[in-house]
Amino acid sequence: MPRPMYKLVILVEPQEDAAHFDSRWPLFLAEAEKMPGLRREITSRVDRVLHGSFPVHLVHELFFDSLAAVAEAMGSPQGERAGQVLQEISGGKVTLLFADHMQDDLAHFRRSDQAPPSDRA
Repeated sequence: MPRPMYKLVILVEPQEDAAHFDSRWPLFLAEAEKMPGLRREITSRVDRVLHGSFPVHLVHELFFDSLAAVAEAMGSPQGERAGQVLQEISGGKVTLLFADHMQDDLAHFRRSDQAPPSDRA
C-alpha cells in the first residue's frame, strides 16, 4: 500500500554562475539533512524545459511524514540555517512549494493489472 508523505519542493532558477552554485550546493545539503523529521530527499538537475516558461536549474525535494512535520522542520534552528544557506548560495532565486506526495511502486500496480477482476478492490 502506498504511504502518503508531504514534501517541501525547492525550485532553483538558473544561476548567473551555475558552476559556482553547484560547488556551493553541498553546503545547503549539509544543513538541510540535519532538519528534524526528514525522511528522504531527492535532487534533480533539470536538463531542459519541454513546455512552459518557468526556467529551473534544479529541483530538490525534502520528504516528511506530514505538513506539520515540514513546518516544524522549517522552523527549527537547522531548518532556519538551511534556509539562510539556500538564500545565500542562490541569490534568492528559488521558489518553495508544499505538496502532498503519494508514491506507488511499479510492481504494485503491475500486480493490480494482472489480478483477476474479482480480486480487485
